[in-house]
Amino acid sequence: MSDATRTPTRKSARKPATLDAAEASALRLWVILSRAHTAVARHAEADVARHGLTIAEFGVLEALYHVGPLLLGELQRKVLVSSGGVTWLVDRLEKRGFVKREACPEDRRARYATLTVEGRKLMARIFPDHAQAIEHAMSGLSRADRQRAAALLRSLGRAAEALPVSTDVE
Repeated sequence: MSDATRTPTRKSARKPATLDAAEASALRLWVILSRAHTAVARHAEADVARHGLTIAEFGVLEALYHVGPLLLGELQRKVLVSSGGVTWLVDRLEKRGFVKREACPEDRRARYATLTVEGRKLMARIFPDHAQAIEHAMSGLSRADRQRAAALLRSLGRAAEALPVSTDVE
């Protein structure tokens, strides 16, 4: 048998590093959290796609719908995108007639993003169905379990945010 037709043999894999119980528990939670996020996000993305929107575009519209006009920097922090990303999203939504920019009277350099009448009508029409889609995706937990999970995840997020980020690269 020639080398080209021989089935390659698997070289022995390196033995994984031994984890202590705290590390193993944290890694397991991270995987479960990531998989749960992915599963629920599929529902959210499919729902907004029915209306020709991306999840990021919907995030901008939803923030403006529920909070009102926001400075672009505030909007950026609400929807968790970069400053260039929020500019790009507002540009796209502005071209579609859902969002407009307005000058900030206190700071000529700053601009507000605000919903247009068409943007407000769109959100009034699609948001109730979106809320139902999210509720459907979360239906594996009781309302009480959702409240407990929200409290735990809020605590986790705040604690992680307060920690310094390790930038050590080996």
